[in-house]
Amino acid sequence: MYPTSQGIPALPDLTHPDELIQFGDRILSLSLGLGIFLVVFGLAIAAIKWTYRQPEPPFPLLEDWVGSYLVLLQKLPHFILILAFLIGGFFLSSTLANRYHHWEQSRVQDIATSVSGELLEQPSPRIRYVIEEPYKYSNWINGQLVEIEDTREVNRFLALSGSEIAVTLNQSTDVSNNKAIYLAEFEGEYEVINSLREPRTFFFEIPPPSGYSLLQNFKVERDGERMLQINPGDYGFPFALQPGEETRFRVTYKAQGGPRWVYNSQGESLSNFRLTALANFPKADFASGIIPTARNQERSGTRFTWVFEDNVSVRNPFGVFTATETVRKTGVLPRLLLLAPGVFLWWIVLLYLSVPMRLIDVCLAGGLFFAGLLSLTYFSRVMDVTLAWLLLSPILLVLVWGLGNQKRASLAALICTIAGAVLPIWGLIGSYTGLTLSVAGLLSVVWLALRHWYGGVGRLRF
Repeated sequence: MYPTSQGIPALPDLTHPDELIQFGDRILSLSLGLGIFLVVFGLAIAAIKWTYRQPEPPFPLLEDWVGSYLVLLQKLPHFILILAFLIGGFFLSSTLANRYHHWEQSRVQDIATSVSGELLEQPSPRIRYVIEEPYKYSNWINGQLVEIEDTREVNRFLALSGSEIAVTLNQSTDVSNNKAIYLAEFEGEYEVINSLREPRTFFFEIPPPSGYSLLQNFKVERDGERMLQINPGDYGFPFALQPGEETRFRVTYKAQGGPRWVYNSQGESLSNFRLTALANFPKADFASGIIPTARNQERSGTRFTWVFEDNVSVRNPFGVFTATETVRKTGVLPRLLLLAPGVFLWWIVLLYLSVPMRLIDVCLAGGLFFAGLLSLTYFSRVMDVTLAWLLLSPILLVLVWGLGNQKRASLAALICTIAGAVLPIWGLIGSYTGLTLSVAGLLSVVWLALRHWYGGVGRLRF
């Protein structure tokens, strides 16, 4: 049973009702603080106006402070707007990061669940025979400890002289839970030689595969003659062999189960062993780390072959399973979304230091940035995240060209967007994060140095 996927712990998610209520309570408390600030701010404005109405200011030093304060008041709406974008962008990004993390984990869980379940495991048959061996034990008789000699039956096993197994696997889907299932057609031929010095009665023991949901046409034949079960549920078939005599067994059946099939040699030594598994479905691969002797692609699937002409001991079972789709770059987009407010601040500072910015420009730039992140989040669900940003970044560059009313200012906005938005996002979703961010930082500093030391722009304009 797989655990239910959840979001990133301790991160606000505005899609949760309880967190939305808590966020509303914080907004109310902040509104009270903002109201007090506005009252104090109004009193400060009134004091400034009163000071300038006087023929001579009561405090000469206050005139310089008033001038600096007025400059600060001119910039204050920009700071408030940027702060609002940073706070709102943080909550938006954290919510998207939680949603995307939840979607990634659900996707991984769905893929794992599609191939979960019991496997079809066929144990290797055993050739058992019984011998009598003497043993001694002690017992009290008439108050005396007497040593008694007796005999007991002990199971011994004869190694198979040869094994040739062929299995055909077809894959289907269980409509009740959308899980993959295997339809296996098994055929095995086993060679047995009595290597003992006396004739013996042996038992050919081959249990049916474990983990099946349907087993049909299970049949055991010896030299072309079908062997019948003596007791229901007992899969030990007796036969007799003279010293050096050889016989062959053939086992066939059809089974349904899966979605993995394995053949377990139970740690026994194998001789003249050959196993061929034909998987009639895509994405088939061998299991348990036993590398096949040959692997051939056929029209309908893949044929795996294991051949050992001499004796060999195999601890892991042979097997075939369906390789699931590889989920790559998990956690990349949530990381980008959590760092998105910082990237936005990087970009907006570059714009302020390069081109004149009005309040409407800041609003459009902030809306464009976070709308691009929202589009990137949902486009990456249907395509690779790098491909999605490759399609979105040219749109961003075309739109920011309109920030400048002259060609030089538009070029400056374009360079700032490349250095402050496009490259940092590439770095956070790509493989070379540190290198890309270093290039973006170096490009930002070089651009500002060239702009302000050699471009003749030395002050900010709002």
